[in-house]
Amino acid sequence: MNIDTEHLHHWMNAVRISNNPMRTLDAFWHGQIKSKEWLISELLNYSPARPTIEIHGGWVGVLASMLFQTTKLNAQSIVSVDIDPLCQYVAEEMNRIEYSENRFRAETGDMCNRYPVTSIVINTSCEHITQEQYELWLSRMFDDQLLVLQSNNYNIPEHVRIAQNLEEFKTQSKLSRIVFSGEIDLPLYKRYMIIGSK
Repeated sequence: MNIDTEHLHHWMNAVRISNNPMRTLDAFWHGQIKSKEWLISELLNYSPARPTIEIHGGWVGVLASMLFQTTKLNAQSIVSVDIDPLCQYVAEEMNRIEYSENRFRAETGDMCNRYPVTSIVINTSCEHITQEQYELWLSRMFDDQLLVLQSNNYNIPEHVRIAQNLEEFKTQSKLSRIVFSGEIDLPLYKRYMIIGSK
């Protein structure tokens, strides 16, 4: 995908203003960017026209910015939610153009306490919440929302619920309707993705 220079400027400025630039740069690791590109390429096959999107575990807003720059998706609005309060102002700068147009909003909050009304909900942090938390999260989704879930098998302390393989992730997800499932090999781990609804 192509990233235009105006958005790139805001990406670099977001790194500069961050209270932890090195941690913010982690959002641009090869595996992180490849996971997001993969998500976007598959989402295009199932997304409704001009979707509204809420991203849970939105971190510093890179995925939101990449979604906005995907002209075929033509996202109407995106809300990026992360439990880390330091992410909000960085995500706003990362998406400065759309933020100034009132199409982007970053919020600090626990994804498990959300009741999103958007047409698409993306959860790229399934490995960061327990099965009990995930099931609470899922219970708050609407039946007709398109859900995009990502997880991995990367065993580090902050990953409290990894999946050893795609089938295990599908079992964890408890979705009644799956329209896509797959995995990609990345340098440090396998990344899994499911698209469907509850």
